[in-house]
Amino acid sequence: MTANPSDSPADDPSSGGGEEAEKSSRGILAFLPIILFGGLAIAFFFALRAGGPSNLPSVLLGKQVPEFNLPALDGLKREDGTLSPGFDAAELAGGEVTVVNMWASWCGPCRVEHPFLMELANEPGFRVFGINYKDKAANARRFLGGLGNPYDAVGVDPQGRTSINWGVYGIPETFVVDRKGVIRFKHVGPLSPRIIEEKLKPAIAAAMEAGS
Repeated sequence: MTANPSDSPADDPSSGGGEEAEKSSRGILAFLPIILFGGLAIAFFFALRAGGPSNLPSVLLGKQVPEFNLPALDGLKREDGTLSPGFDAAELAGGEVTVVNMWASWCGPCRVEHPFLMELANEPGFRVFGINYKDKAANARRFLGGLGNPYDAVGVDPQGRTSINWGVYGIPETFVVDRKGVIRFKHVGPLSPRIIEEKLKPAIAAAMEAGS
């Protein structure tokens, strides 16, 4: 008796074929997260190549600063000997244009940009506030004691929660806030003379003009 080729197990769809298809599907699903992550990484890479971290978008531009209330940096004194205050969202909506700089003593780029902040603080018409990010009070005071204090007020963000609400990617970051507490400009990374002249000062001027 000869076997009918149509009856062979290799051609039976209920045997090996279905199992192979199922294994193939499981393999694709297993690699799906890796494929998605790779796609996001590539997109992020080209976004950075297009203009660097300073051009990363901020969802808060044109919006009110998030609600926050930061205490003062313990023991920090201003040049006149008075204690430097902390600040909150209401203070930023109090009628003055404010440059808000996120910094820390352990941040190398913060040290690089600091002399330029010192010069900027001497410009008239606006304030410079600092948010001290995940730092130790003694180290922060030592940093400002050695390099100078450009800030009219320093708020302490020890857990980084306020900075997260501001959409901070990584310090240093600098914002321009108009007289009504609306964020008008954001720069990611250390400031330089070129960035200050070409980007920051025009943003400050625009914020001052908008509220005049």
